[in-house]
Amino acid sequence: MTDRFVTPQGREIAYHLTVGQGPTVVFLGGFKSDMEGSKATYLEDWAKNTGRGFLRFDYSGHGQSGEDFEDGCIGDWFEDACAAIGLVDGPLILVGSSMGGWISLQVARAMPERVVGLVGIAAAPDFTEDGFWAGFDADQRAELESAGKVALPSEYGDPYIITKRLIEEGRDRLVLRSPLNLPFPVRFLQGTQDTSVSTETALRLLDHAESPDMRLTLVDGADHSFSSEECLPLIEAAIVDVTVAATSG
Repeated sequence: MTDRFVTPQGREIAYHLTVGQGPTVVFLGGFKSDMEGSKATYLEDWAKNTGRGFLRFDYSGHGQSGEDFEDGCIGDWFEDACAAIGLVDGPLILVGSSMGGWISLQVARAMPERVVGLVGIAAAPDFTEDGFWAGFDADQRAELESAGKVALPSEYGDPYIITKRLIEEGRDRLVLRSPLNLPFPVRFLQGTQDTSVSTETALRLLDHAESPDMRLTLVDGADHSFSSEECLPLIEAAIVDVTVAATSG
């Protein structure tokens, strides 16, 4: 059964929490995705089978949580993630998919004392600026200014409605423009056939961030969803790897 809580900002968040041993694994989903996706549910099953603590949740405007998607922005979803994390005690391993990769980096920056490991899956840091805004033509930028939003086609269904607030507020959340210290084991996973996040982005993040133990795995042929029966075990293995690295010695 889905549980719910209200954030300090007044947004209702839906979540599933599995109580277990070791650092709690927190799954942070992507833009317009939800906690019922294959990665989140696969990892929850793995956590239950291995006795691990696990948290998955929907940002506001996503899935079963309250609010409208168009009203949200990166900062809101970062606040939602921090509030959800407040439901659990002790150390955390963050697993961020796409936008969740960006948000997990912000969480790690905000509470480094709690994070002991991080796994990024097709992580999309700064995508509102380097993806959406950089890709807009003059007409789209003018429409964003005049109408406050612009529609972009999506390969996942309905068009993405990109708001002026999403773009402008995202500029306060960028992580690739200033030092990014990740003082714990980090594993990034990236598919070579990802049409949403390029391998160049993954390499830029690897080069920019600082960590005592950071690795990037490129998976030939994998797409942005990274949800095939070959890819899902790679996420599990990465979590185990950072857990062992974080808890040994």
